[in-house]
Amino acid sequence: MGKPMKILVAEDDLICSRILQKNIENWGYKAVLARSGQAAWEALQDEELRLSILDWIMPGMDGVEVCRKIRRRKKYKYTYIILLSAKDRKQDIIAGLSSGADDYMTKPVNFLELRARLQTGKRVIDLEDKLLVIQNQLKDIASRDSLTKIWNRAEISKFLSEELERGQREKKPTGVILLDVDYFKKINDFYGHAIGDQALLQVVSRLKRKIRKSDKIGRYGGDEIIIILPNCGLTEIKRVGERLRLSVGKRSIRTELDSVPVTVSAGCATSELPGTASADKLIKIADSVLFKAKGLGRNCVVVAGQELEPLGERKNV
Repeated sequence: MGKPMKILVAEDDLICSRILQKNIENWGYKAVLARSGQAAWEALQDEELRLSILDWIMPGMDGVEVCRKIRRRKKYKYTYIILLSAKDRKQDIIAGLSSGADDYMTKPVNFLELRARLQTGKRVIDLEDKLLVIQNQLKDIASRDSLTKIWNRAEISKFLSEELERGQREKKPTGVILLDVDYFKKINDFYGHAIGDQALLQVVSRLKRKIRKSDKIGRYGGDEIIIILPNCGLTEIKRVGERLRLSVGKRSIRTELDSVPVTVSAGCATSELPGTASADKLIKIADSVLFKAKGLGRNCVVVAGQELEPLGERKNV
């Protein structure tokens, strides 16, 4: 069994508060007590508090104002609110519900009714959590490349922009490596696209094993793979690029038809270079040195700003 669901009980009357607490905990919940509106608001900063019982009349901030503040806040999971009050006129009930409360109960509290209403609130919270999980799954699917399951071009470009901004704030370099599978069109033409897909999947798998958890990998287009490396300058990116190249080319890739020799060429650039303030500009520079790596015979790494020092075997495969 998991932890009991927390319920906020905001009630300034000590005796009423203790009675509510005893009943709520007998029903299998965990009560969190607050004696004022301000104390209730502070307690509700805990995102585990998803169910709340708020007394309308409390010292300082009343329950209605707490409701309004809860509904105005952003980036919090939904909080189900039951408003308690001795006021039983229709206009009072309407005013309470209009403030953002989900339910309204009049005092003295009927505890069998309260238990049923809490169960309703719990069902609403559970449903919302399930919908959030589905929403996040759909968002993740939309952000992934359909074949390789790594980030797609739009998402990896967004990550790079965010990482560049963070790097600028923290005065740390951001590195980008753009890799291209050598002679990928020939692989597709000779073995067929199904084998080409298998080869690309194996390349991605080998690359993923050689990067840090903080790095991000995405499919930039076709057989081009892009890797974002936070806090990675020119000295380090040379070593990373060569490590990635070797990880792919050290042995042939096994497919259902044959073992296919596969190598990659890589172009590396970092935000330490001039003219790299935006993601597009940094990628453009990485792409330009990737083109140079291909011109040098492929299966090598070229670092922007150090084009005369290519790394790798520089031979055709």
